[in-house]
Amino acid sequence: MAIDPICGMTVDPARALRAERGGETFYFCCPRCRDTFLAAGPPEDWKPPPLVPLGSPASVTAPQLTSSCCHPPDASTPPREQRVPDRHATATAPRYVCPMCPGGESPHPGDCPECGMALEPAPPLAAGGERLVYTCPMHPEIERTEPGTCPICGMDLEPKSVAAATPEDPELRGMTRRFWLAAALSVPLLLLAMGPMLGIPLDHWLGRTAAAWLQAALATPVVLGCGWPFFVRGARSLVAGRLNMFTLIAIGTGAAWLLSTAALLLPHLIPAPFHVHGAPPLYFESAAVIITLVLMGQVLELRARRQTSAAIRELLSLAPDRARLLKDGREHLVPLDQVQAGDILRVVPGDKVPVDGIVLRGSSAVDESLLTGEPTPVEKSAGDRVIGGTLNQTGALEMRAERVGRETVLAQIVELVSRAQRSRAPIQHVADTVAAWFVPMVLVVAAAAFAGWWWWGPAEARLAYAFVSSVSVLIIACPCAVGLATPMSIMVGVGRGARTGILIRDAAALETLGRVQLLVIDKTGTLTAGRPAVQELLPVEEWTDRQLLELAAAVESLSGHPLARAIVAAARQRSVEIPPASAFESLTARAVTADVNGRRVTVGGPRWLDEQALAPPENLRRRTQSLQQSGHTVLFVVVEGSIAGMLVLTDPIKPTTPAAVRTLHALGLRLVMLTGDNAGAARFVAERLGLDEFHAQVTPQDKHDYVVAARRSGTVVAMAGDGVNDAPALAAADVGIAMGTGADVAIESADVTLPRGDLRGITRAILLSRATMRNIRQNLLFAFLYNALGLPIAAGALYPLTGWLLSPMFAAAAMSLSSVSVIANALRLRTIRLE
Repeated sequence: MAIDPICGMTVDPARALRAERGGETFYFCCPRCRDTFLAAGPPEDWKPPPLVPLGSPASVTAPQLTSSCCHPPDASTPPREQRVPDRHATATAPRYVCPMCPGGESPHPGDCPECGMALEPAPPLAAGGERLVYTCPMHPEIERTEPGTCPICGMDLEPKSVAAATPEDPELRGMTRRFWLAAALSVPLLLLAMGPMLGIPLDHWLGRTAAAWLQAALATPVVLGCGWPFFVRGARSLVAGRLNMFTLIAIGTGAAWLLSTAALLLPHLIPAPFHVHGAPPLYFESAAVIITLVLMGQVLELRARRQTSAAIRELLSLAPDRARLLKDGREHLVPLDQVQAGDILRVVPGDKVPVDGIVLRGSSAVDESLLTGEPTPVEKSAGDRVIGGTLNQTGALEMRAERVGRETVLAQIVELVSRAQRSRAPIQHVADTVAAWFVPMVLVVAAAAFAGWWWWGPAEARLAYAFVSSVSVLIIACPCAVGLATPMSIMVGVGRGARTGILIRDAAALETLGRVQLLVIDKTGTLTAGRPAVQELLPVEEWTDRQLLELAAAVESLSGHPLARAIVAAARQRSVEIPPASAFESLTARAVTADVNGRRVTVGGPRWLDEQALAPPENLRRRTQSLQQSGHTVLFVVVEGSIAGMLVLTDPIKPTTPAAVRTLHALGLRLVMLTGDNAGAARFVAERLGLDEFHAQVTPQDKHDYVVAARRSGTVVAMAGDGVNDAPALAAADVGIAMGTGADVAIESADVTLPRGDLRGITRAILLSRATMRNIRQNLLFAFLYNALGLPIAAGALYPLTGWLLSPMFAAAAMSLSSVSVIANALRLRTIRLE
């Protein structure tokens, strides 16, 4: 980055204006600064100030060179020494661009130096300063770096990445402006054309010729001006061979306007069968009102589509703008993007935790509900992890930043939700197949309607009837309603899940989740709290409690298993000094072993003891059986092949688990528990919760094989777990559900992540899936029925029975509201109950 010598702003040399003086190149933010420089120049001793992070002891002072700078100081402009460029300046600085000149860009409002047009606010940048990528909600494979329209369906593209603040939408602004102008011209036009039917003979008062020319004067700006984007999109679709909704609109309204113009200018060329009441008919009001109603539909649709990203904006708004950085014994309020890993931060009551990190000092209750869906605040003290975006409630905390920027949990959640919202569900293929044939089919139906009225219509005006019916067919058809049915529901459903603490990887997982028949569950951390505690120490005669715990903690300090963490925590609570261990080895689901103080120490369960043919003393053997039957976990400590004693651990069932199990049974799921724990502990938990089946002392391979076998039998299987040993089974299941309190590898292998790690999240996820799929089926049914009924009615199917022929204006109103109705139905998912 470079510094503008006139105003001191940070500029990108690749895009900035430049000038040379004295063999040195200077860069400028706008033409005004460059002109000032060329007229006067900087002082002889001026040097570009160095770039330093905000809050650094080094100050940056750029001399005020001229009062004619394009950045007049005001109350909101900080002193120059505080306006220090940072590495994210390009992401936060406002930009203004010219709507005509691709290169016309400035950080300030004004006129384009090339063409003189007023600069407009540029589309916002994505997080991190990258240019936004625009995509189509119906065709996510379409990506563009600038706003525009989809080359397949003609819909307005929307940003793929959502900004925290709702940016001004240039497409919505333009469509709204066009709609109000079209409405202002169409209302008097409609009165002029329909006045005689209402008893207001305006054409008689003005004269037929004057009234006709006035209709043309009112309709032409609407059709060729306000409706011009539709003709452009329709022409592009014809050139590309991708017929879409705008193809039909352009053909229908264009034909109505052209026939009316020909009837006005060259009435003698209009064949008699086209005449109505002895004169060529005018369809100016139909063409204009159709354009107006389509514009209204576009405005309503764009507004509704913006609401589908509300969940991501809500997540983005969790991140605070600034952080309290502790440096050199002082507190500095710095922008969030300048916080780096290792920084020490202070979080006072009422502040949001700025980034992910570890509490160093203090204790407080932290509200994590907007990330986990759990309303109860979580107590945090020294050594606990805190998540960026959560709300500190009661006490002050000092924390060390560990993950910043895109590495934070919040940033990863936003990325996950954004990707999932743009993914395609398998059911989308139905809509894609229909959409591929839809527009050609409509053109065939319109041609058939025209031919039918030509041959069998009233002799006095059969071509007029044929024209009206064919235009109505073209206008009432709405392929967008079919195309939007699935992606809109997916976007809202995924967002609704994120707000409830359900993170879904893609639309396919959301669709499959509702069809799950078998739920395979791990025990530790899923059904139980996942935070076991050492309840009892039982050493043999030559060992003490302290020695036993010291050796076990030394080995387990190199493991990440929940039982290992419990043993290490117990040693620290008892102030036991943990010696270093080396040559660590994990015998998965059986034991861990390492060298401690020159001796080989192994910590393992009864199964490993049996494999090694080691027999515990009789008193420990009897105690082991009774403890396992009551749900406890027993681990033996073996030193150089001799049993040193036994540790008794307990992991209580989560309070919310029994109710969640009952709900899952009520939803029709079969529940099977697979655990590496002993049979007694497994049986105790399974009987206590009323599970359908359980298997104890299983290995990760056993879990994987069980899931694969169940799927081969035709059962739709979901697997829920939180440990490294669950990852193979999670990947093998139709839907893998990671309990977010567990290992990163489990989360990476999963299709659904529950940050809170609560079994109730699975019930909510299944209910969300079923509600979303029900919503999609409603949308598809409405879209198919709408078109199946609308096309024959527009073609005149009711005319022989009722004498009623659908007006193209009513067809336009129905078409405009059909897409909006689909989106509105999808938005209902934002308020569904998941209990």
